[in-house]
Amino acid sequence: MTRRFSSIFLSISLLTVARSAGAQKAAAPAASTPAKSEAPFDPHDLTGVWDYYNHIPGQGIYVTPSKDMPPLTPWGKARFDANKPGYGPRAQAGGNDPMLECNPIGVPKILFMVLPHEIIQTRDRIFMFFEREHAWRQIWTDGRQHPKDVEPTYMGDSIGWWEGDTFVVDNVGFNDKTWLDFYGSPHSDEMHLIERYQRLDQKTLLMHLIIDDPKTYTRTWVSDDKIYKLLPPQFSNMEELFCIPSEEDAFTRRIRMPAVQKQNKQ
Repeated sequence: MTRRFSSIFLSISLLTVARSAGAQKAAAPAASTPAKSEAPFDPHDLTGVWDYYNHIPGQGIYVTPSKDMPPLTPWGKARFDANKPGYGPRAQAGGNDPMLECNPIGVPKILFMVLPHEIIQTRDRIFMFFEREHAWRQIWTDGRQHPKDVEPTYMGDSIGWWEGDTFVVDNVGFNDKTWLDFYGSPHSDEMHLIERYQRLDQKTLLMHLIIDDPKTYTRTWVSDDKIYKLLPPQFSNMEELFCIPSEEDAFTRRIRMPAVQKQNKQ
């Protein structure tokens, strides 16, 4: 596992420790909209290499849709209790996060990785290429509808359109093998996921999630602000970052387990 990848996951581990320690503090004020840059940009052009930006005060929890998870159904509660994350207040040394076995991360969890992803727009589709796992997804923009008999997959079936300057992505057809986040939040194969993207300025992309999964949650889960920053050309060369089981296991023993043990002693 690369030094860069290790440092990223160490940052996530430390973030979750801070989340647990600060859970009883008063909520931070809502984040203000970033000041718009004077540099020209096309709000309908999402092209570029973007990195998840998790340092804006007041935006809540960064590796989950939001800090307030909706109430779970009995089915959802059983799945949640069975999940043993390696991060957050429920972190366990012997976790069962599917990503620890190099299984696909899926959407939306892969969007919370503090690793770059590239957006490429074509006439009929928008592609997202992720450094993590060399994963990719396609979002059809040619006016088609979801297939009536869509086959469940890790990334789901995605169609998109513009509503003014907001790019809307409608996703269905997920399997239930992935988690929504790093903290073990489950979802079912009935999940309907909507992403809403706005390019605020030349270097800033804002995203919101709307998760509707009545089999798992008793109400819709609406995310807090998710901010992505455009990487300059000298930092936009994405690394080869495959998930290799032996390296993932070594990183767990070297970084994740000591972090969890330290957290549990506090």
